[in-house]
Amino acid sequence: MKTTLEELLAFRAVVDTGSITAAADQLAQTVSGISRALSRLEKKLGTTLLRRTTRRLELTEEGRAFLARTRLILDAMDQAEEEMTMRRETPSGLLRVNAASSFMLHAVVPLMPAFHALYPKISLALDTDDLNVDLLEQRTDIAIRIGTLRDSTLHARPLCASPLRLLASPAYLEQHGKPRRATDLDHHTLIGNSKLPALNQWPLRTAQGDRYSATLTFSASSGETMRHLALAGMGIACIADFMTGADRKSGALVQVLTKETLDVRQSVNAVYYRNTALSSRITAFLDFLAARLQ
Repeated sequence: MKTTLEELLAFRAVVDTGSITAAADQLAQTVSGISRALSRLEKKLGTTLLRRTTRRLELTEEGRAFLARTRLILDAMDQAEEEMTMRRETPSGLLRVNAASSFMLHAVVPLMPAFHALYPKISLALDTDDLNVDLLEQRTDIAIRIGTLRDSTLHARPLCASPLRLLASPAYLEQHGKPRRATDLDHHTLIGNSKLPALNQWPLRTAQGDRYSATLTFSASSGETMRHLALAGMGIACIADFMTGADRKSGALVQVLTKETLDVRQSVNAVYYRNTALSSRITAFLDFLAARLQ
């Protein structure tokens, strides 16, 4: 039978305080409880650790040797607990985050200088993938996913919801004209998503309903590629706000069919496995992003 932490603590306390009574006071236990712990310890070890007299307790040679090992064990445990407390109070360590390349570049990366200033002890590994990754297989702590979540094994933390707009470059509109109604898009060059067909159902008010099925001339697997095609004057694209704020502000991309566009927003969630206990660095990262992306 192996020794217990309770027995080691009792042994150290008796030696440090000089008596079983003082050790009981220090550990908030009964005198009989401390005495029984010492007896169990000696029985398990098959040796006498302390010689008890009416006046004092004296370590045996075996007791001195065992005390040295006991102090190393208990000191290591104290240090481990202190490190965990410090980690809770000061988040630190490696955090692996995965997101679509467009969201990583336009929404996450610009915020990282401020995050690093707040949490200099957190190291970040930022990975990009435009398709959903397996968090366990890729050793990912947090994945940021855009759109409807389907995996019920994951916890989700909502970060923001990004409006969708139909955008084109001034050069394209000058050459091809600006659409006045949804049906005008039938005669325009349209840019869409090659991997997620649902994103090619654009949020427009039409005679047939609240969706326009885009017939694509150009398609791409990432929103960032779609954005660059639109910037290059290759056509009209339906793109989320999080990646086009600077383009719209500078006039590099112009919204079309504003009145016909419905207020449809892409949800953005941070996800992690349900059996994952959130460490302080994960909590710090999620709180930081949620506060700034809202």
